[in-house]
Amino acid sequence: MSIDAEPTYEHTQRGPLFLILLAAVIGVLAVAWILRAEPGAVVAMLILAGILLLVCLMFKHLTVRDEGDRLAVRYGPLPIFRRRIPYAEIAAADPDRTSWIDGWGIHWVPGRGYTYNLWGFDCVRLVVRDRVIRIGTDDVENLVAFLRNRIRERD
Repeated sequence: MSIDAEPTYEHTQRGPLFLILLAAVIGVLAVAWILRAEPGAVVAMLILAGILLLVCLMFKHLTVRDEGDRLAVRYGPLPIFRRRIPYAEIAAADPDRTSWIDGWGIHWVPGRGYTYNLWGFDCVRLVVRDRVIRIGTDDVENLVAFLRNRIRERD
């Protein structure tokens, strides 16, 4: 990277939620094996296992990265859920903590705003226009520093 290059940010958080969901898939498959004499139950268990496996692949990790003029938040490796937040719309970025009500995954809670969280309670609280968006991360300090730098550059 050259000295004149603009600083960028990219961080991927991995959490044990993936392993918990994978254990649930294995448990459902075990129940299907136990109920193998009941074809209808087996089909239902296989469908449930398939749905859990898809959710497992959608929430294996959470990547937050700079995309030039916006911040991208993406779950993966199956990239179904993502959000892009233009830096021009971010008014503030501060360290924060989610609560149990915010949960893991993607949630909107009245009075608290949107939360994108994979695991844990550490997050960055963004004020985007007049809304709040919390981004869960295990790299709060660096993400806040990066975003505050982007806000200063803009102003």
